[in-house]
Formats: sequence, structure tokens, C-alpha cells
Amino acid sequence: MSAGVTGEKIWLDGELVDWDRAQVHVLTHTLHYGLGVFEGIRSYLTGDGRSAVFRLEEHVRRLFESAHINLMEIPFGREQVCEAIIETLRANRLEEGYIRPLVFIGDGAMGLNPADNPIRLAIIAYAWGKYLGEEGMERGIRAKVSTYARHHVNAKMTKGKTCGDYVNSILAKREALLDGYDEAIMLDGQGLVAEASGENLFVVRHGELRTPPLANVLEGLTRDTVMTLAHEKGIPVVERAITRDELYVADELFLTGTAAEVTPIREVDRRAIGAGARGPVTRALQSAFFDVVAGRDRKHEDWLTYL
Repeated sequence: MSAGVTGEKIWLDGELVDWDRAQVHVLTHTLHYGLGVFEGIRSYLTGDGRSAVFRLEEHVRRLFESAHINLMEIPFGREQVCEAIIETLRANRLEEGYIRPLVFIGDGAMGLNPADNPIRLAIIAYAWGKYLGEEGMERGIRAKVSTYARHHVNAKMTKGKTCGDYVNSILAKREALLDGYDEAIMLDGQGLVAEASGENLFVVRHGELRTPPLANVLEGLTRDTVMTLAHEKGIPVVERAITRDELYVADELFLTGTAAEVTPIREVDRRAIGAGARGPVTRALQSAFFDVVAGRDRKHEDWLTYL
């Protein structure tokens, strides 16, 4: 999250509290050991002037799945959490916003066993623009293949959004930025393309859309959305292993994620991708995605929860 994030209210353990009063003790277990889970969700202003949360129920389901994977029992039901997210958006008077539910282990016991420390839930909502910049959405970003490998199965379970896992992503992201790039692309333990520091990755090659299989990447909801939209447009979609040099010879590359939405990549490791600009397939899928979240595509209105 960028510096200067602020708002009016945060939902914490069942009630809305003033933004500056949503504080935790320094012995909070998750702060020390990183065992917590979170989600990233967006709310959009639609064409008819209403606000809608994109794929709310699926995001909340994944939050609960992440907690279950990590042996954390959220002390609220899914429906309660969905309602709390809507309540938080309204309390912050946001037409559009980014929502961060965070499940964390509170203070009490220290050491690697959190014992009976309370499982707590915070929901934060605030205004946030384009994660990789407005220019990046149109012109495309520059990426580098990271020296850091993506977490892999049995070293760390990969299907949950676990707080501590993102230390790996932070290191990769900072390395890329320090080297003059916008984003990092991470390989898996076998040297195959996995994902970016916080996004899924797609390759366009000979009219076909390719993306790494779910074996060791996060099951992204924007990923699923784009694959669905591609199928509807008659674009073949294949989930298969992708090598590093396939990135270099791709016709187009783009990233997907709640924060990144659909962001083209124009360069990887100082090699131009395709024409070195956003390509036609990426542009078409970007347009289709924003039609959905703005409520212009009535076919997928079930993905929107209106405030």
C-alpha cells in the first residue's frame, strides 16, 4: 500500500472505530511471525451512478479458505463479513475503493505456537487508483525476471493469501524497482514462469492466450474473470507450463490482479515484447474487464454486489 493511505472508519472485531483508533498491541502474534491472511477487493462506480463490489462473495470465500489452510477460525460468518465490507465502504463514503480484510492472531502467547490467542478481523477501505500507474495501463510496464523464486508446494502452501508469504514478493518487487523496472516476474522451483510479485501472468502467442497452471500460483479471481471473457470472445485459453524465453518472444504479455486489474507488459529483461506497446488482445480484454466492473456488461452482473 502506498504512503498516506487514510480514511474515516475501520471495521475491527465487529464494530466500526475511528481510523486512528484502530490499533493493536506490539505483541500481536501476526506482527512477529507473519501468520495471518488477507484479501484485496475493489469497489467500482458503475455507469448508472451506483457503486458495486466486484466478486465480493468469491473474495470472502477465498479469505475463509486461506484461514482454513492456516488453521485459523474466523469468529464471524461469511455473510457477516460480506455485510461488514459493505458497511465499511459506506462509513468511508467511498464510491470507488480498495478493501483489505485482514485476519490476524492477537496478542497473548509468544513463540511459534499461538495457543489460544484471539483470531481477529479488520476491514479497511480506502481510495486507491491504478496500482501500476495510469500510464502503465495504457503504454505497458517494464518487468524483470526476479532472482527470487516463487513459493512452491510443500515449502509453503500456495493457495492461501498468507501475510508472511509476501516477504518473498516484497524482496522481488524491491529488487525490480531498484534495478529500474516496474515489476518482478517470479519463476517456480523448476525454473518455470509462475507469476509476478502480486499478480497472475498471461502470454499471448499466435492468437492463443496462455497462463501457468494452478499448481503453484494463486487462483486469482481477476485471472478467472479474464479467462472467462477470453472464452466468450473466442480466444483460445491454455493453462500450461511457460518458460522464461517464451516471455521474450510473446506477441503480448499482461498481468491480472485486483490491484493491477489488467496491466500490459511492454518489456521484460530489456527485451521489447511484441511491438513494445499494449497489444490488441490485451486492449480487448482490458476493455471487456472494465465493461464488467462498470456494469455495462449485463451478462456478468451477478459478479457485482451493489451498495
